[in-house]
Amino acid sequence: MINRNEVYQRNQVLTAKPEDLTLMLYNGGVKFLHQAKRAIENKDPAKAHSLIMRTQDILTELMVTLNMEYELSNSLYSLYDYMKQLLVEANMSKDCEILMEVEGMFQELKATWAEAMKSM
Repeated sequence: MINRNEVYQRNQVLTAKPEDLTLMLYNGGVKFLHQAKRAIENKDPAKAHSLIMRTQDILTELMVTLNMEYELSNSLYSLYDYMKQLLVEANMSKDCEILMEVEGMFQELKATWAEAMKSM
């Protein structure tokens, strides 16, 4: 059975501009981290693990799409790498405080990117 929400999301990704895709990735990171915190609070480590891994996948995608010709890209790469390291630590210890720290970073990146998009 086809899930209409999944079809809609897939079409949204396939037709989005690159800058919109970046914003979607930031939104996904925030969403998955929020859900992972809830899973830890609900004593569901398997679900938390899955959600944290999805967030790590988002960071990997953000890293591989950077244009390394710009100095800012080098800084973002380092930040994304640091965030991934924090997620590994949070996943091993199921630490909500670390997840909140990374979620805050995603929120800041998202807000900054949304503001930058206004001038594009």
